[in-house]
Amino acid sequence: MSSLELKETALDGALAGALPVVIVLASGRGERFLASGGSTHKLYALLGDKTVLQHTLDAVRASGLPWHLEDAGHPGMGDSIAAAVQATADASGWLILPADLPLIRPETLRQVALADPAHAVVVPVYEGQGQRLRGHPVRFMKTCGPQLMQLQGPKGAALVMQAHAVVEITVTDIGCVTDIDTLADLQRAQALLSQWHQPPTQ
Repeated sequence: MSSLELKETALDGALAGALPVVIVLASGRGERFLASGGSTHKLYALLGDKTVLQHTLDAVRASGLPWHLEDAGHPGMGDSIAAAVQATADASGWLILPADLPLIRPETLRQVALADPAHAVVVPVYEGQGQRLRGHPVRFMKTCGPQLMQLQGPKGAALVMQAHAVVEITVTDIGCVTDIDTLADLQRAQALLSQWHQPPTQ
């Protein structure tokens, strides 16, 4: 069954064709999570009342951007990206988003998507709590398409990023760097989620 699911943007119907597609990468085997004590694939582990994958997809839907879920089995992240870009070849660009980022905010996705299109590669940088970390999604414009379609292996799009001037945009969204690789990562994400949902003190 095809995992392709593109949706017209709610941001502005006239811009739908000009907006990049969010590629949600969900093909990994999640072996580190299982090795850390997880009892299921990390994307289907519960975080609050929803799975990790459902949190990520809900944020993508709420962003109003068109999107594509790549969940077929692939040997590596590079192969997954290549397959997804080939499946959405008409897009103006792509936001590469690993599916194990359940706390990503819709506004972060929009901020990266709407960054200056003159920049071939844009990456969000989380700045907060004394940290400055590169996160996801990474946006690639149309000019990067041929290179993305040739990717193979486990290294993702690192080689494509090295071939272009990467522009960083600062965000305050810790969700862009909160990926779930181990059971401890899931517990940290749960603590953040619980903190955000606490009622305000009187």
